[in-house]
Amino acid sequence: MSFKEDGVVRHYASVDLLPRILAGIEQAGIDPESLTSDQLKAVDEFHIGGAEATAHLLDKLTIDQRTRVLDIGSGIGGPARTIASRYRCEVTGIDLTPAYVDTATELTRRCGLSDKVRFDVASATALPFASACFDLATMFHVGMNIPDKTTLFAETRRVLSPKGMFAVYDVMHVGQGDPAYPLPWSETPEFSALATPETYRSAASSAGFELLGETDRRGVALAFFERVQAQASANGPAPLGLHLLMGPTVGEKVKNMVSAIKAGMIAPVQMIFKAPAS
Repeated sequence: MSFKEDGVVRHYASVDLLPRILAGIEQAGIDPESLTSDQLKAVDEFHIGGAEATAHLLDKLTIDQRTRVLDIGSGIGGPARTIASRYRCEVTGIDLTPAYVDTATELTRRCGLSDKVRFDVASATALPFASACFDLATMFHVGMNIPDKTTLFAETRRVLSPKGMFAVYDVMHVGQGDPAYPLPWSETPEFSALATPETYRSAASSAGFELLGETDRRGVALAFFERVQAQASANGPAPLGLHLLMGPTVGEKVKNMVSAIKAGMIAPVQMIFKAPAS
């Protein structure tokens, strides 16, 4: 594992995940031994817009029960479980952080989805899979921790079948200036790999991908944060929420991210790519 990847693991492993989440589940009055993917959406969709953003991206894709899906940077498994629940297909998630993989695996067991979803510790730039063994790859707010976008896209292309799809939803650098840190994906600039949409397009093109669609979701992001802030002001922190994943600097991280989005520096951007026919 490279030094930068090791730093990313330390960042995400700094919170004792599973006990915090299970405590929140019990506080919410949910049976922790019999969960559904819907009950976990507030905490396991670790990206701007949450479950709504996941659904927006999935609605642009063609998925059925035969689709073999790879979720890159799967976190604690929210999108992977959503895809498996919605389409009854098999999903493999990979993540650098062992604590995230362990938590994802346990929550998936409690959701009764272990026969459809599995998780492995792996790097997105060295995928431990044979060529052409997936039909779709997804990536939700992960590229900000991967400096080598060229290898990321090349590896994703390698494991996709001909005409396979790669759906990306990342925070990207879309304007002038740099955001203040800490941010949800990094405490300092040292372990952040924030990049422009052009960087993604260029890496994808080098790997042979065709860009089918691109959408700047800045407006959705601002509406999402406004809604979350209003709910928190009215009711206080919910038992289950993304604050459980971000540690003691959660307030500063969210404030810095919202400020940068409002200033036009960064925005969540959705991109859908298609692999060549051969």
